[in-house]
Amino acid sequence: MPNNNNIGWNFDETYTNLPSMFYSTAKLDPATNPTIVFFNDSLAKELGLDANVLQADDGVNTLAGNSLPNNSMPIAQAYAGHQFGNFTMLGDGRAIMLGEQLTPDEKRYDIQFKGSGRTAYSRGGDGFAAIGPMLREYIMSEAMHGLNIPTTRSLAVIKSDDPVYRDDVLSRGILTRVAKSHLRVGTFQYALAYGDVADVQALADYAINRHYPDFKNTSTQYADFLRKVVKQQAYLVAKWQLVGFIHGVMNTDNMTISGETIDYGPCAFMNSFAPNTVFSSIDHQGRYAYGNQPAIANWNVARFAETLLPLLDSDQDKAVEIAKEIISSFQMYFSNAWLAGMRSKLGLFTTKETDNDLISELVRAMEKYQADYNDTFLALTRDTLEGEVLFQSEEFNTWYQRWQTRLQEENKSSDEVVRLMRSSNPALIPRNHLVERALTDAVEHDNYDFMNYLLSALKNPFAHSQAQAEFEKIPVPQTPYQTYCGT
Repeated sequence: MPNNNNIGWNFDETYTNLPSMFYSTAKLDPATNPTIVFFNDSLAKELGLDANVLQADDGVNTLAGNSLPNNSMPIAQAYAGHQFGNFTMLGDGRAIMLGEQLTPDEKRYDIQFKGSGRTAYSRGGDGFAAIGPMLREYIMSEAMHGLNIPTTRSLAVIKSDDPVYRDDVLSRGILTRVAKSHLRVGTFQYALAYGDVADVQALADYAINRHYPDFKNTSTQYADFLRKVVKQQAYLVAKWQLVGFIHGVMNTDNMTISGETIDYGPCAFMNSFAPNTVFSSIDHQGRYAYGNQPAIANWNVARFAETLLPLLDSDQDKAVEIAKEIISSFQMYFSNAWLAGMRSKLGLFTTKETDNDLISELVRAMEKYQADYNDTFLALTRDTLEGEVLFQSEEFNTWYQRWQTRLQEENKSSDEVVRLMRSSNPALIPRNHLVERALTDAVEHDNYDFMNYLLSALKNPFAHSQAQAEFEKIPVPQTPYQTYCGT
């Protein structure tokens, strides 16, 4: 493959300094007649890449896996994980990391291709991806970024003439994913299960150096590392809950050490508020339902803590006690973050002990009357209390008066309250019917107009613009909405 280094690639490989058990070299499977269907100009600039050159022939060939930049060494990462509670060996089955990009401001990001061919961990799969799931990840990850939720990003989606054989013959897609790293809870589980303590320590030292260097070489670095990951995951899930996001497949291999959201397969945003909401077609028991997400995240970081026990203390009993104390802090971190977010959504600047009851009363009423989650908060922001059955109920009227009294205690102007609420309640989320319309137009009709329009509106969901208002209509409930693994 020819090189093309005039784009701005600045690779500095560090992951391959780990023991060889953590990765395998990989060969990109070239794409036939590749074309860019979506490209993230602003992200390219952040990465220090020349967007114009990257969208020309040389750049397209790189994004398609047909050529390699200088100093790149494609690899697939090994990891394991609990999938729906069952432990298994995994690894990048259709994802290949091109390299670690150093940006002009000296930040480091993984550049990974999805759908770029078979790897040592493909387990009989073809390593390809269909264009639909790649477009879905582009929409969802960029929407999450706009919502200020830590997430992997999408740089580009390539479409090729290569067929992808699933139930039907589909068009091949290749997504370029950008992440702070692809270190997962499952990476540590893999190190412990298939390596030894030295491998776990090497991985922990690498993760600390890459993500949390303030802890490096301190006497409590591994306990501090564990606490930081617990806190990051608690904050992340609180942010999900605050906008009604349901991940759908919170396996330990989909929980990152950096605290970013990863894997946008069976995810979706909730409409009517119901804690038992599940969208994933394979989550038959509701393990990853909306209301279970905090507990599952807590369970996942407990599995992470198990891998670090040998590093926490040479005395296993003491190590277990250290881990238990840190893991038990998850609920506090989550509750504090969630309550702070809910206060902001309701225009509250200060903290009072009665706020928890105030918020809980609203949530219970929303569940009872099956009120739309995001639309309820939008209505409160705009004081347009109509349409929802909730707003006609006695429970809501009682709650509303209590809320108004609480707002008066803030001694803030109505403009200040509205500004806080507008900055905390998105005018637009990627509602399921909008995403499906965009994907149907793109995949079945090769028409990307609506997807472009939707992505533009999702860039700043807190703008509360007229263009965003066009997307606010809530769909009439239809057959239960399902999403599928496949990204």
